[in-house]
Amino acid sequence: MTSMRKLVKVSDMSKEWWDDLYARCRDIIARPDVYADSCRGKILASMFYEPSTRTNFSFQAAAQRLGAGVFGFSDPVGTSASKGETLADTIRMTAAYSSTIVIRSPQEGSATAAALYSEVPIINAGDGGHSHPTQTLTDLTTIAQKRGKISDIKIGLCGDLKHGRTVHSLVEAMEMFPNISFYLISPKELKLPDYVLERMKSEGQQYENSESLIDCIPELDILYMTRIQRERFKDAGEYRRLKDVYVLTKKMLDGAKSDMQIMHPLPRYGEIATDVDNDPRAAYFEQARYGMLIRMALLLEFMHLPRELPQLAADDKAAAPGECTNPACITQSDTYLPRIISRSGADRCGYCDKKTTEMLL
Repeated sequence: MTSMRKLVKVSDMSKEWWDDLYARCRDIIARPDVYADSCRGKILASMFYEPSTRTNFSFQAAAQRLGAGVFGFSDPVGTSASKGETLADTIRMTAAYSSTIVIRSPQEGSATAAALYSEVPIINAGDGGHSHPTQTLTDLTTIAQKRGKISDIKIGLCGDLKHGRTVHSLVEAMEMFPNISFYLISPKELKLPDYVLERMKSEGQQYENSESLIDCIPELDILYMTRIQRERFKDAGEYRRLKDVYVLTKKMLDGAKSDMQIMHPLPRYGEIATDVDNDPRAAYFEQARYGMLIRMALLLEFMHLPRELPQLAADDKAAAPGECTNPACITQSDTYLPRIISRSGADRCGYCDKKTTEMLL
């Protein structure tokens, strides 16, 4: 397998790396007993600064099924972070005790920051509304298992596309595969962020915008539903107005393809009615299991990598003389972090992908 030491953004992945990882996942599915002790003596550190059920549990289950130990927290209140310890110091300390670190945080770019200070591999389990690469691995695995291949697909992304880190990451990952078309189904207030749309245009990805779920359903091979993310809204009234804008019911599937797959990263909050659960096209609970299996393949690679002293990135002050103005960016709280500029198309903050032209000078 082509080796790497971190998975913090989808851009860390290559098609070759994905193919190798998925092949290992398929072997785990076929021969689980062979891998039962493959990470014996290794330890996963689970750092969840934000609530999680599936991602947290699936990482823990994946590690334990490989024979590894697990320690960590699901609420930072009980840690030294509540006393003001920096992320850098927490990562240095946690890396001393573990073989791999998985981190979830509401701050965008937190996993990128963590990777600057860790001697062990870092895995991003979600950083605010920015990125969620292991959910993307879950989604790719589900599509490959259910359809046999990842190509020639029409995908409907429906719901909160503005805050939905899962759809941001999936769109980017689909650049690796041929003939993928997207239907972007959302109210105008919750459309995909400009930086995602700009990347889609620059990569030549095919997409259509729509506000109507029912109109798009007959065209779709995959319907990827997402919840309206209450925790990302600053205005409670705006959330109440939009929270039930899309509700998928059994009746709405009458016009859908017989082999369409319905996916959802979960949890759901009413956007998929329970009468859909028994439909053979409902794949979201299988999707959760595939998430554990592909994370087993990922941990199997990362946990056996040797410790390596991190090389702190140089502070790119010449390219970015100001501060990132994204209030959700990790650089807003952890001001010691070096400025990092990502130069793919327009210059962007290397943590949260906000354009540097929008940074405060």
